Amino acid sequence: MASLFSRHTSGFPADSTAEQQDDILAQFLKELRGCQACAHKLPLGPRPVIRISPRARLLIAGQAPGTHVHNTGIPFNDASGERLRSWLDMRPDVFYDTEQIAIVPMALCYPGVLPKGGDKPPPPECAYLWRERILSYLPNLRLTLLVGSYAQNYVLGKGKVFERVLDFRSYLPDYFPLPHPSWRTGAWERKTPEFQNSVIPALREAVRHALDV
Repeated sequence: MASLFSRHTSGFPADSTAEQQDDILAQFLKELRGCQACAHKLPLGPRPVIRISPRARLLIAGQAPGTHVHNTGIPFNDASGERLRSWLDMRPDVFYDTEQIAIVPMALCYPGVLPKGGDKPPPPECAYLWRERILSYLPNLRLTLLVGSYAQNYVLGKGKVFERVLDFRSYLPDYFPLPHPSWRTGAWERKTPEFQNSVIPALREAVRHALDV
C-alpha cells in the first residue's frame, strides 16, 4: 500500500511557519463553514462539524453528525463517542485535543433520517467538494481510523466492514478500520471475542505510536 503521505498535496507553502499555517487554515475553515451545497436537503440546515489542526497526527474519519452532535457542534459527543473512546482507552481531553487528533466525518453536516428510521447516508457531494482539500491541511498525519462503512468504502473501495476490522493488519500502518461504535455493533462485538482480544489492543498500540512525538 502506498504511503499515506504521498496521496495529498499540502495546502501550505513549503516554508510556512506554524502561525502562518494557522492563519491559512482559519481562512479555509471560514470558507468551509459557509458552504451551502447541501442546504436544500439538510433538515436542520448546514452546520459543519470538524476539528483539525496542521499538527494533528491522528485522523478519525467517521460517518456524519447525529442530531446531538449537530446541536452541540462537538463530534462524537454522544453514546457512540463514549464507546469509541472506550475502545481507544482515551480521555476526552486527549480525544478533543486538535493539536493531536483531527476529526473529519465523511459528511460534515447532519443529513437527516430515512423514512423507516436511521440516519441518512452522508451526501457524496460533501466529500467530493471538501475532503481532499481538508486533508491537504493535515500534513503530519500518521494514522487514520476509518470508522464505519462510509469512511472505509471511500478510502479502500467497496468491502465488508467486519471483515476489514478483523483483517486490520492489512491496512496498517496508514489506516485502521473500525466498526461504527453504535449500539448496533454490540451483538457482533459480543460474539466476536477476537475484537476485544486482538483488534482493540492493536488499535491502542497503533494510536499510541501515532501520537508519540
